[in-house]
Amino acid sequence: MSMFCFQCQETAKGSGCTIAGVCGKTPDVSNLQDLLIHVTKGVSVLANLGRKENLIIAKADKYVFESLFTTITNANFDQTKILSKIYEGFEIRDFVRKELAANSIALPENLPESTGWKANDDETLLVYSELVGVLQESNEDIRSLKELLTYGLKGMAAYAEHAYNLGYKNDEVYAFMHRGLAATEDKTLSVDELVALVLECGKFGVDVMALLDQANTESYGNPEITHVNIGVRNNPAILISGHDLKDMEELLKQTDGSGVDVYTHSEMLPANYYPAFKKYEHFVGNYGNAWWQQKKEFESFNGPVLFTTNCIVPPKSSYMDRIYTTGSSGFEGCEHITDREHGQPKDFSAIIEHAKRCASPTEIETGEIVGGFAHNQVIALTDKIVDAVKTGAIRKFLVMAGCDGRMKGRDYYTEFAKKLPKDTVILTAGCAKYRYNKLPLGDINGIPRVLDAGQCNDSYSLVVIALKLKEVFELNDINELPIAYNIAWYEQKAVIVLLALLALGVKNIHLGPTLPAFLSPNVVNVLVENFGISGIGTVDEDIEKMLA
Repeated sequence: MSMFCFQCQETAKGSGCTIAGVCGKTPDVSNLQDLLIHVTKGVSVLANLGRKENLIIAKADKYVFESLFTTITNANFDQTKILSKIYEGFEIRDFVRKELAANSIALPENLPESTGWKANDDETLLVYSELVGVLQESNEDIRSLKELLTYGLKGMAAYAEHAYNLGYKNDEVYAFMHRGLAATEDKTLSVDELVALVLECGKFGVDVMALLDQANTESYGNPEITHVNIGVRNNPAILISGHDLKDMEELLKQTDGSGVDVYTHSEMLPANYYPAFKKYEHFVGNYGNAWWQQKKEFESFNGPVLFTTNCIVPPKSSYMDRIYTTGSSGFEGCEHITDREHGQPKDFSAIIEHAKRCASPTEIETGEIVGGFAHNQVIALTDKIVDAVKTGAIRKFLVMAGCDGRMKGRDYYTEFAKKLPKDTVILTAGCAKYRYNKLPLGDINGIPRVLDAGQCNDSYSLVVIALKLKEVFELNDINELPIAYNIAWYEQKAVIVLLALLALGVKNIHLGPTLPAFLSPNVVNVLVENFGISGIGTVDEDIEKMLA
Protein backbone atom coordinates (compact mmCIF):
# COMPACT_ATOMS: atom_id res chain seq x y z
CA MET A 1 0.00 0.00 0.00
CA SER A 2 1.17 3.55 -0.74
CA MET A 3 -0.53 5.07 2.32
CA PHE A 4 -2.88 4.17 5.13
CA CYS A 5 -5.50 6.44 6.64
CA PHE A 6 -8.75 5.56 8.39
CA GLN A 7 -9.46 8.67 10.42
CA CYS A 8 -12.68 9.76 8.64
CA GLN A 9 -16.09 8.15 8.17
CA GLU A 10 -15.77 7.84 4.39
CA THR A 11 -12.51 5.87 4.46
CA ALA A 12 -12.25 3.44 1.55
CA LYS A 13 -14.31 0.25 1.91
CA GLY A 14 -14.97 1.18 5.53
CA SER A 15 -11.49 -0.02 6.49
CA GLY A 16 -8.81 2.40 5.26
CA CYS A 17 -7.53 4.40 2.30
CA THR A 18 -4.45 2.69 0.89
CA ILE A 19 -4.04 4.10 -2.65
CA ALA A 20 -5.30 7.67 -2.30
CA GLY A 21 -7.54 9.42 0.18
CA VAL A 22 -11.27 9.50 -0.45
CA CYS A 23 -10.91 13.11 0.76
CA GLY A 24 -8.59 13.75 -2.19
CA LYS A 25 -5.20 13.76 -0.48
CA THR A 26 -2.29 12.09 -2.25
CA PRO A 27 -0.15 9.35 -0.68
CA ASP A 28 2.70 11.85 -0.21
CA VAL A 29 0.45 14.30 1.63
CA SER A 30 -1.03 11.51 3.74
CA ASN A 31 2.37 10.11 4.68
CA LEU A 32 3.76 13.56 5.46
CA GLN A 33 0.78 14.18 7.72
CA ASP A 34 1.70 10.97 9.53
CA LEU A 35 5.26 12.26 9.88
CA LEU A 36 3.99 15.61 11.15
CA ILE A 37 2.01 13.78 13.84
CA HIS A 38 5.12 11.73 14.65
CA VAL A 39 7.23 14.86 15.14
CA THR A 40 4.41 16.54 17.09
CA LYS A 41 4.30 13.59 19.47
CA GLY A 42 8.03 14.05 20.05
CA VAL A 43 7.46 17.70 20.92
CA SER A 44 4.76 16.67 23.41
CA VAL A 45 6.91 13.98 25.02
CA LEU A 46 9.54 16.61 25.79
CA ALA A 47 7.07 19.36 26.72
CA ASN A 48 5.30 16.91 29.05
CA LEU A 49 8.60 16.26 30.87
CA GLY A 50 8.88 19.98 31.43
CA ARG A 51 5.32 20.30 32.71
CA LYS A 52 5.97 17.59 35.30
CA GLU A 53 8.49 20.07 36.76
CA ASN A 54 6.18 23.09 36.29
CA LEU A 55 8.03 24.27 33.18
CA ILE A 56 5.51 25.59 30.65
CA ILE A 57 6.75 26.25 27.12
CA ALA A 58 4.18 28.30 25.20
CA LYS A 59 5.88 27.72 21.83
CA ALA A 60 5.33 23.99 22.23
CA ASP A 61 1.68 24.45 23.19
CA LYS A 62 0.92 26.52 20.08
CA TYR A 63 2.89 24.25 17.78
CA VAL A 64 1.03 21.16 18.95
CA PHE A 65 -2.49 22.45 18.44
CA GLU A 66 -1.57 24.01 15.09
CA SER A 67 0.05 20.81 13.82
CA LEU A 68 -2.78 18.57 14.96
CA PHE A 69 -5.32 20.88 13.31
CA THR A 70 -3.32 20.83 10.06
CA THR A 71 -3.82 17.05 9.81
CA ILE A 72 -7.60 17.02 10.34
CA THR A 73 -9.56 15.60 7.41
CA ASN A 74 -10.04 18.04 4.50
CA ALA A 75 -7.95 20.79 6.13
CA ASN A 76 -4.59 20.94 4.38
CA PHE A 77 -3.55 19.34 1.11
CA ASP A 78 -0.48 21.55 0.64
CA GLN A 79 2.64 19.38 0.75
CA THR A 80 4.92 22.43 1.01
CA LYS A 81 3.05 23.73 4.04
CA ILE A 82 3.17 20.34 5.78
CA LEU A 83 6.90 20.00 5.11
CA SER A 84 7.42 23.46 6.57
CA LYS A 85 5.50 22.46 9.69
CA ILE A 86 7.68 19.36 10.10
CA TYR A 87 10.89 21.44 9.91
CA GLU A 88 9.37 23.86 12.42
CA GLY A 89 8.76 20.86 14.68
CA PHE A 90 12.46 20.00 14.63
CA GLU A 91 13.22 23.56 15.75
CA ILE A 92 10.60 23.44 18.50
CA ARG A 93 11.99 20.12 19.78
CA ASP A 94 15.48 21.60 19.96
CA PHE A 95 14.12 24.66 21.76
CA VAL A 96 12.28 22.52 24.32
CA ARG A 97 15.41 20.42 24.92
CA LYS A 98 17.41 23.60 25.63
CA GLU A 99 14.73 24.83 28.02
CA LEU A 100 14.77 21.51 29.86
CA ALA A 101 18.54 21.63 30.16
CA ALA A 102 18.48 25.26 31.31
CA ASN A 103 16.10 24.25 34.08
CA SER A 104 18.18 21.19 35.08
CA ILE A 105 15.49 18.75 33.98
CA ALA A 106 17.18 15.51 33.06
CA LEU A 107 16.00 13.47 30.08
CA PRO A 108 15.24 9.81 30.81
CA GLU A 109 16.94 7.04 28.92
CA ASN A 110 15.19 5.38 25.99
CA LEU A 111 13.20 8.38 24.85
CA PRO A 112 10.96 7.57 21.87
CA GLU A 113 12.55 7.99 18.49
CA SER A 114 10.10 10.82 17.69
CA THR A 115 11.97 13.09 20.12
CA GLY A 116 15.26 12.96 18.26
CA TRP A 117 15.09 11.94 14.61
CA LYS A 118 15.36 14.70 12.01
CA ALA A 119 16.32 15.29 8.39
CA ASN A 120 17.51 18.28 6.42
CA ASP A 121 15.98 17.64 3.01
CA ASP A 122 12.52 16.99 1.61
CA GLU A 123 13.46 13.76 -0.15
CA THR A 124 14.57 12.11 3.08
CA LEU A 125 11.40 13.28 4.81
CA LEU A 126 9.23 11.81 2.06
CA VAL A 127 10.99 8.44 2.31
CA TYR A 128 10.87 8.38 6.09
CA SER A 129 7.23 9.46 6.20
CA GLU A 130 6.21 6.05 4.85
CA LEU A 131 7.59 4.37 7.99
CA VAL A 132 5.73 6.11 10.80
CA GLY A 133 2.02 5.54 10.14
CA VAL A 134 -0.61 4.07 12.46
CA LEU A 135 0.04 0.47 11.40
CA GLN A 136 3.40 0.52 13.18
CA GLU A 137 1.45 -0.46 16.32
CA SER A 138 0.76 -4.19 15.81
CA ASN A 139 -1.69 -4.74 18.67
CA GLU A 140 -5.12 -3.98 17.21
CA ASP A 141 -6.75 -2.87 20.46
CA ILE A 142 -3.82 -0.72 21.60
CA ARG A 143 -3.68 0.81 18.11
CA SER A 144 -7.42 1.47 18.19
CA LEU A 145 -7.32 3.24 21.54
CA LYS A 146 -4.24 5.27 20.69
CA GLU A 147 -5.83 6.42 17.43
CA LEU A 148 -9.11 7.22 19.18
CA LEU A 149 -7.12 9.33 21.65
CA THR A 150 -5.13 11.00 18.86
CA TYR A 151 -8.26 11.86 16.88
CA GLY A 152 -9.93 13.23 19.99
CA LEU A 153 -6.86 15.42 20.50
CA LYS A 154 -7.08 16.60 16.88
CA GLY A 155 -10.64 17.75 17.47
CA MET A 156 -9.59 19.40 20.72
CA ALA A 157 -6.78 21.19 18.89
CA ALA A 158 -9.20 22.71 16.39
CA TYR A 159 -11.29 24.28 19.12
CA ALA A 160 -8.22 25.33 21.11
CA GLU A 161 -6.86 27.17 18.06
CA HIS A 162 -10.12 29.06 17.44
CA ALA A 163 -10.19 30.16 21.08
CA TYR A 164 -6.50 31.10 20.97
CA ASN A 165 -7.12 33.31 17.93
CA LEU A 166 -9.56 35.28 20.08
CA GLY A 167 -7.07 35.54 22.94
CA TYR A 168 -8.51 32.76 25.12
CA LYS A 169 -6.30 30.01 26.55
CA ASN A 170 -6.64 27.08 28.93
CA ASP A 171 -3.35 25.79 30.23
CA GLU A 172 -4.92 22.59 31.58
CA VAL A 173 -6.15 21.75 28.10
CA TYR A 174 -2.67 22.28 26.65
CA ALA A 175 -1.17 20.15 29.44
CA PHE A 176 -3.53 17.29 28.63
CA MET A 177 -2.78 17.53 24.92
CA HIS A 178 0.91 17.01 25.68
CA ARG A 179 0.19 14.24 28.16
CA GLY A 180 -2.21 12.50 25.79
CA LEU A 181 0.18 12.60 22.83
CA ALA A 182 3.06 11.46 25.03
CA ALA A 183 0.91 8.50 26.12
CA THR A 184 0.56 7.37 22.50
CA GLU A 185 4.37 6.98 22.48
CA ASP A 186 4.35 4.92 25.68
CA LYS A 187 4.59 1.21 24.88
CA THR A 188 3.91 0.13 28.48
CA LEU A 189 0.31 1.36 28.81
CA SER A 190 -2.43 -1.24 29.15
CA VAL A 191 -5.83 -1.25 27.48
CA ASP A 192 -7.48 -0.14 30.73
CA GLU A 193 -5.05 2.76 31.13
CA LEU A 194 -5.69 3.89 27.56
CA VAL A 195 -9.47 3.63 28.01
CA ALA A 196 -9.15 5.92 31.05
CA LEU A 197 -7.11 8.40 29.00
CA VAL A 198 -9.69 8.39 26.21
CA LEU A 199 -12.45 9.26 28.69
CA GLU A 200 -10.24 11.92 30.26
CA CYS A 201 -9.81 13.33 26.76
CA GLY A 202 -13.59 13.72 26.67
CA LYS A 203 -13.51 15.69 29.93
CA PHE A 204 -11.02 18.13 28.46
CA GLY A 205 -13.11 18.18 25.30
CA VAL A 206 -15.91 19.69 27.38
CA ASP A 207 -13.45 22.20 28.81
CA VAL A 208 -12.12 23.32 25.42
CA MET A 209 -15.62 23.69 23.97
CA ALA A 210 -16.61 25.75 27.02
CA LEU A 211 -13.51 27.90 26.43
CA LEU A 212 -14.43 28.48 22.79
CA ASP A 213 -18.04 29.23 23.73
CA GLN A 214 -16.76 31.85 26.17
CA ALA A 215 -14.39 33.26 23.53
CA ASN A 216 -17.10 33.53 20.87
CA THR A 217 -19.84 34.95 23.08
CA GLU A 218 -17.67 37.44 24.95
CA SER A 219 -16.21 38.61 21.64
CA TYR A 220 -19.37 38.74 19.53
CA GLY A 221 -22.36 38.43 21.87
CA ASN A 222 -24.70 35.52 22.54
CA PRO A 223 -26.27 34.04 19.40
CA GLU A 224 -29.84 35.22 18.82
CA ILE A 225 -32.80 33.69 17.02
CA THR A 226 -32.13 34.79 13.46
CA HIS A 227 -33.89 34.46 10.11
CA VAL A 228 -30.99 33.97 7.68
CA ASN A 229 -31.41 35.00 4.06
CA ILE A 230 -30.46 32.26 1.57
CA GLY A 231 -31.00 34.37 -1.55
CA VAL A 232 -28.50 36.72 -3.22
CA ARG A 233 -28.00 40.37 -4.14
CA ASN A 234 -26.58 41.90 -7.31
CA ASN A 235 -23.13 42.75 -5.96
CA PRO A 236 -19.72 41.05 -6.27
CA ALA A 237 -19.13 38.91 -3.23
CA ILE A 238 -16.86 36.69 -1.14
CA LEU A 239 -17.99 33.33 0.22
CA ILE A 240 -16.43 32.40 3.56
CA SER A 241 -16.31 28.80 4.75
CA GLY A 242 -14.84 26.97 7.71
CA HIS A 243 -15.22 27.80 11.40
CA ASP A 244 -12.94 30.67 12.50
CA LEU A 245 -14.96 33.68 13.68
CA LYS A 246 -11.88 35.90 14.07
CA ASP A 247 -11.31 35.57 10.32
CA MET A 248 -15.00 36.36 9.82
CA GLU A 249 -14.71 39.54 11.87
CA GLU A 250 -11.61 40.79 10.07
CA LEU A 251 -13.06 40.04 6.62
CA LEU A 252 -16.27 41.93 7.43
CA LYS A 253 -14.31 44.93 8.68
CA GLN A 254 -12.07 45.03 5.61
CA THR A 255 -14.94 44.62 3.12
CA ASP A 256 -17.11 47.28 4.80
CA GLY A 257 -17.74 50.07 2.28
CA SER A 258 -15.89 48.23 -0.50
CA GLY A 259 -18.97 47.32 -2.53
CA VAL A 260 -18.23 43.63 -1.92
CA ASP A 261 -20.85 41.50 -0.14
CA VAL A 262 -20.05 38.58 2.19
CA TYR A 263 -21.93 35.27 2.39
CA THR A 264 -21.33 32.28 4.66
CA HIS A 265 -21.07 28.69 3.49
CA SER A 266 -21.56 25.42 5.37
CA GLU A 267 -20.15 25.57 8.94
CA MET A 268 -19.81 29.37 8.84
CA LEU A 269 -23.61 29.72 8.69
CA PRO A 270 -23.87 30.34 12.50
CA ALA A 271 -21.86 33.57 12.12
CA ASN A 272 -25.21 35.01 11.04
CA TYR A 273 -26.53 34.51 14.60
CA TYR A 274 -23.98 36.71 16.40
CA PRO A 275 -25.04 40.31 17.22
CA ALA A 276 -21.61 41.77 16.46
CA PHE A 277 -21.81 40.68 12.81
CA LYS A 278 -25.37 41.83 12.18
CA LYS A 279 -24.34 45.49 12.03
CA TYR A 280 -22.64 44.95 8.68
CA GLU A 281 -25.11 45.79 5.91
CA HIS A 282 -23.02 43.95 3.33
CA PHE A 283 -23.23 40.68 5.31
CA VAL A 284 -26.00 39.17 3.21
CA GLY A 285 -26.65 35.66 4.56
CA ASN A 286 -25.82 32.06 3.68
CA TYR A 287 -25.15 30.57 0.25
CA GLY A 288 -25.52 26.85 -0.35
CA ASN A 289 -25.39 23.80 1.86
CA ALA A 290 -22.93 21.43 3.52
CA TRP A 291 -19.25 21.28 2.57
CA TRP A 292 -19.48 18.31 0.21
CA GLN A 293 -21.68 20.20 -2.27
CA GLN A 294 -19.09 22.91 -2.79
CA LYS A 295 -18.00 21.86 -6.30
CA LYS A 296 -21.42 22.75 -7.68
CA GLU A 297 -22.03 25.73 -5.40
CA PHE A 298 -18.62 27.37 -5.75
CA GLU A 299 -19.04 27.21 -9.52
CA SER A 300 -22.31 29.17 -9.37
CA PHE A 301 -21.16 31.60 -6.67
CA ASN A 302 -18.84 33.24 -9.24
CA GLY A 303 -16.73 35.10 -6.65
CA PRO A 304 -13.72 34.07 -4.56
CA VAL A 305 -14.04 31.64 -1.65
CA LEU A 306 -12.11 31.88 1.63
CA PHE A 307 -11.39 28.70 3.60
CA THR A 308 -10.65 29.55 7.22
CA THR A 309 -10.32 25.92 8.36
CA ASN A 310 -11.06 22.40 7.13
CA CYS A 311 -13.80 21.14 4.79
CA ILE A 312 -11.92 21.68 1.52
CA VAL A 313 -12.82 19.41 -1.39
CA PRO A 314 -10.06 19.44 -4.04
CA PRO A 315 -11.31 22.23 -6.33
CA LYS A 316 -12.20 21.97 -9.99
CA SER A 317 -9.88 23.77 -12.40
CA SER A 318 -12.76 26.05 -13.43
CA TYR A 319 -12.74 27.86 -10.09
CA MET A 320 -9.45 26.86 -8.47
CA ASP A 321 -8.02 30.35 -9.03
CA ARG A 322 -10.86 31.71 -6.86
CA ILE A 323 -9.93 29.60 -3.80
CA TYR A 324 -8.05 31.27 -0.95
CA THR A 325 -6.91 29.54 2.23
CA THR A 326 -5.74 30.78 5.60
CA GLY A 327 -4.81 29.45 9.02
CA SER A 328 -4.40 25.67 9.18
CA SER A 329 -6.08 25.15 5.80
CA GLY A 330 -4.19 24.88 2.55
CA PHE A 331 -4.30 23.54 -0.98
CA GLU A 332 -1.33 23.51 -3.34
CA GLY A 333 -1.84 26.06 -6.12
CA CYS A 334 -4.28 28.22 -4.15
CA GLU A 335 -3.29 31.56 -2.64
CA HIS A 336 -2.70 31.38 1.12
CA ILE A 337 -3.37 34.43 3.29
CA THR A 338 -0.65 34.59 5.92
CA ASP A 339 -1.19 34.57 9.66
CA ARG A 340 -1.43 37.62 11.90
CA GLU A 341 1.83 39.19 13.00
CA HIS A 342 2.57 41.57 15.87
CA GLY A 343 -1.09 41.85 16.81
CA GLN A 344 -2.13 43.09 13.36
CA PRO A 345 -5.14 41.63 11.49
CA LYS A 346 -4.76 39.39 8.48
CA ASP A 347 -4.59 41.20 5.16
CA PHE A 348 -7.59 40.24 3.01
CA SER A 349 -6.97 42.90 0.35
CA ALA A 350 -6.06 40.35 -2.35
CA ILE A 351 -9.32 38.42 -2.08
CA ILE A 352 -11.33 41.66 -1.87
CA GLU A 353 -9.77 43.01 -5.04
CA HIS A 354 -10.35 39.63 -6.70
CA ALA A 355 -14.04 39.79 -5.76
CA LYS A 356 -14.44 43.17 -7.44
CA ARG A 357 -13.44 41.59 -10.77
CA CYS A 358 -16.09 38.83 -10.51
CA ALA A 359 -19.75 38.59 -11.39
CA SER A 360 -22.32 38.57 -8.60
CA PRO A 361 -23.50 35.18 -7.28
CA THR A 362 -26.00 33.14 -9.27
CA GLU A 363 -29.11 32.56 -7.19
CA ILE A 364 -29.67 28.89 -6.35
CA GLU A 365 -32.50 29.25 -3.83
CA THR A 366 -34.57 31.87 -2.02
CA GLY A 367 -36.13 32.29 1.38
CA GLU A 368 -34.86 32.02 4.93
CA ILE A 369 -33.67 29.48 7.47
CA VAL A 370 -33.92 29.99 11.22
CA GLY A 371 -31.10 29.42 13.71
CA GLY A 372 -29.43 30.89 16.76
CA PHE A 373 -30.64 28.46 19.43
CA ALA A 374 -27.46 28.31 21.49
CA HIS A 375 -27.73 27.72 25.22
CA ASN A 376 -28.31 31.34 26.26
CA GLN A 377 -31.22 31.70 23.86
CA VAL A 378 -32.79 28.33 24.65
CA ILE A 379 -32.45 28.81 28.41
CA ALA A 380 -34.38 32.07 27.95
CA LEU A 381 -37.18 29.89 26.58
CA THR A 382 -36.96 27.36 29.43
CA ASP A 383 -40.40 28.09 30.91
CA LYS A 384 -42.03 27.69 27.52
CA ILE A 385 -40.15 24.45 26.81
CA VAL A 386 -40.84 22.97 30.25
CA ASP A 387 -44.54 23.78 29.90
CA ALA A 388 -44.60 22.11 26.47
CA VAL A 389 -42.97 18.97 27.91
CA LYS A 390 -45.26 18.85 30.94
CA THR A 391 -48.41 19.26 28.85
CA GLY A 392 -47.25 16.63 26.37
CA ALA A 393 -46.93 19.07 23.46
CA ILE A 394 -43.26 18.00 23.26
CA ARG A 395 -42.80 14.28 23.75
CA LYS A 396 -39.08 14.04 23.11
CA PHE A 397 -35.98 15.90 21.96
CA LEU A 398 -33.69 14.27 19.40
CA VAL A 399 -30.06 15.42 19.37
CA MET A 400 -29.00 15.14 15.73
CA ALA A 401 -25.73 17.05 15.90
CA GLY A 402 -22.57 16.21 13.98
CA CYS A 403 -21.32 16.11 10.42
CA ASP A 404 -22.71 15.75 6.94
CA GLY A 405 -20.99 13.83 4.15
CA ARG A 406 -21.28 12.51 0.63
CA MET A 407 -22.47 8.96 1.27
CA LYS A 408 -25.89 8.10 -0.13
CA GLY A 409 -26.67 6.45 3.20
CA ARG A 410 -26.84 9.88 4.82
CA ASP A 411 -30.25 10.33 3.22
CA TYR A 412 -31.26 8.37 6.33
CA TYR A 413 -31.05 11.58 8.40
CA THR A 414 -33.37 13.49 6.08
CA GLU A 415 -35.89 10.65 6.11
CA PHE A 416 -35.54 10.35 9.90
CA ALA A 417 -36.35 14.05 10.37
CA LYS A 418 -39.32 13.85 8.00
CA LYS A 419 -40.80 10.81 9.76
CA LEU A 420 -40.41 12.05 13.33
CA PRO A 421 -43.78 12.64 14.97
CA LYS A 422 -44.87 16.28 15.14
CA ASP A 423 -44.53 16.30 18.94
CA THR A 424 -40.73 15.94 18.75
CA VAL A 425 -37.99 18.59 18.51
CA ILE A 426 -34.57 18.24 16.87
CA LEU A 427 -31.57 19.77 18.65
CA THR A 428 -28.70 20.19 16.22
CA ALA A 429 -25.23 21.65 15.73
CA GLY A 430 -22.64 21.14 12.99
CA CYS A 431 -23.19 20.66 9.28
CA ALA A 432 -25.41 17.59 9.87
CA LYS A 433 -28.27 20.11 10.01
CA TYR A 434 -28.17 20.62 6.25
CA ARG A 435 -29.91 17.26 5.88
CA TYR A 436 -33.11 18.74 7.37
CA ASN A 437 -32.81 22.46 8.25
CA LYS A 438 -34.68 23.54 5.11
CA LEU A 439 -37.55 21.08 5.53
CA PRO A 440 -40.99 22.55 6.43
CA LEU A 441 -41.16 20.79 9.82
CA GLY A 442 -43.15 23.53 11.53
CA ASP A 443 -43.15 24.41 15.22
CA ILE A 444 -44.69 23.44 18.56
CA ASN A 445 -46.40 26.33 20.33
CA GLY A 446 -44.02 28.73 18.58
CA ILE A 447 -40.92 26.60 19.24
CA PRO A 448 -39.33 25.56 15.91
CA ARG A 449 -38.98 21.81 15.54
CA VAL A 450 -35.34 22.26 14.49
CA LEU A 451 -33.28 24.19 17.04
CA ASP A 452 -29.86 24.95 15.52
CA ALA A 453 -27.25 25.76 18.17
CA GLY A 454 -24.51 26.53 15.64
CA GLN A 455 -21.20 24.96 14.57
CA CYS A 456 -19.94 21.53 15.59
CA ASN A 457 -18.19 23.03 18.63
CA ASP A 458 -21.57 24.43 19.69
CA SER A 459 -22.55 20.89 20.61
CA TYR A 460 -21.41 22.28 23.96
CA SER A 461 -24.58 24.38 23.92
CA LEU A 462 -26.65 21.22 23.62
CA VAL A 463 -24.90 19.87 26.72
CA VAL A 464 -25.60 23.07 28.67
CA ILE A 465 -29.25 22.90 27.59
CA ALA A 466 -29.52 19.26 28.69
CA LEU A 467 -27.92 20.00 32.07
CA LYS A 468 -30.28 22.95 32.58
CA LEU A 469 -33.32 20.76 31.80
CA LYS A 470 -31.99 18.12 34.20
CA GLU A 471 -31.86 20.79 36.90
CA VAL A 472 -35.32 22.18 36.10
CA PHE A 473 -36.93 18.75 36.11
CA GLU A 474 -35.02 17.85 39.30
CA LEU A 475 -33.58 14.65 37.84
CA ASN A 476 -30.63 12.70 39.20
CA ASP A 477 -29.25 11.51 35.88
CA ILE A 478 -28.92 13.27 32.52
CA ASN A 479 -30.11 10.03 30.90
CA GLU A 480 -33.53 10.43 32.57
CA LEU A 481 -34.32 13.41 30.33
CA PRO A 482 -36.70 12.97 27.37
CA ILE A 483 -33.70 13.23 25.02
CA ALA A 484 -32.37 10.66 22.55
CA TYR A 485 -29.11 10.93 20.60
CA ASN A 486 -28.83 10.15 16.88
CA ILE A 487 -25.48 11.63 15.91
CA ALA A 488 -23.76 11.64 12.52
CA TRP A 489 -19.98 11.81 12.35
CA TYR A 490 -17.42 12.44 9.63
CA GLU A 491 -14.10 13.67 11.03
CA GLN A 492 -12.10 14.23 14.18
CA LYS A 493 -14.01 17.18 15.64
CA ALA A 494 -16.99 14.83 15.85
CA VAL A 495 -14.75 12.39 17.74
CA ILE A 496 -14.05 14.90 20.52
CA VAL A 497 -17.76 15.79 20.69
CA LEU A 498 -18.58 12.09 21.14
CA LEU A 499 -15.90 11.65 23.83
CA ALA A 500 -17.20 14.77 25.59
CA LEU A 501 -20.71 13.30 25.72
CA LEU A 502 -19.33 10.03 27.11
CA ALA A 503 -17.33 11.92 29.75
CA LEU A 504 -20.56 13.62 30.85
CA GLY A 505 -22.18 10.22 31.29
CA VAL A 506 -24.52 10.34 28.30
CA LYS A 507 -25.54 6.83 27.27
CA ASN A 508 -27.31 5.04 24.43
CA ILE A 509 -25.95 7.24 21.65
CA HIS A 510 -26.72 6.07 18.11
CA LEU A 511 -23.71 6.82 15.90
CA GLY A 512 -23.81 6.71 12.12
CA PRO A 513 -23.92 6.31 9.26
CA THR A 514 -21.19 3.74 10.04
CA LEU A 515 -19.06 3.10 13.10
CA PRO A 516 -15.44 4.32 12.90
CA ALA A 517 -13.03 1.99 11.12
CA PHE A 518 -10.36 2.77 13.72
CA LEU A 519 -12.39 1.11 16.48
CA SER A 520 -11.39 -2.53 16.93
CA PRO A 521 -14.16 -5.04 17.77
CA ASN A 522 -12.96 -5.21 21.39
CA VAL A 523 -12.97 -1.41 21.76
CA VAL A 524 -16.46 -1.28 20.25
CA ASN A 525 -17.54 -3.85 22.86
CA VAL A 526 -16.17 -1.63 25.64
CA LEU A 527 -18.20 1.31 24.34
CA VAL A 528 -21.33 -0.82 23.95
CA GLU A 529 -21.07 -2.41 27.40
CA ASN A 530 -20.27 0.80 29.28
CA PHE A 531 -22.18 3.42 27.31
CA GLY A 532 -24.73 1.60 25.16
CA ILE A 533 -23.32 3.04 21.93
CA SER A 534 -24.84 1.52 18.82
CA GLY A 535 -24.97 2.06 15.10
CA ILE A 536 -28.08 2.97 13.14
CA GLY A 537 -30.62 0.66 11.51
CA THR A 538 -33.68 1.54 9.46
CA VAL A 539 -35.42 4.86 10.02
CA ASP A 540 -38.64 3.27 11.26
CA GLU A 541 -36.84 0.90 13.65
CA ASP A 542 -34.67 3.67 15.07
CA ILE A 543 -37.54 6.08 15.60
CA GLU A 544 -39.42 3.38 17.49
CA LYS A 545 -36.35 2.70 19.69
CA MET A 546 -35.59 6.35 20.37
CA LEU A 547 -39.14 7.31 21.22
CA ALA A 548 -39.66 4.33 23.53
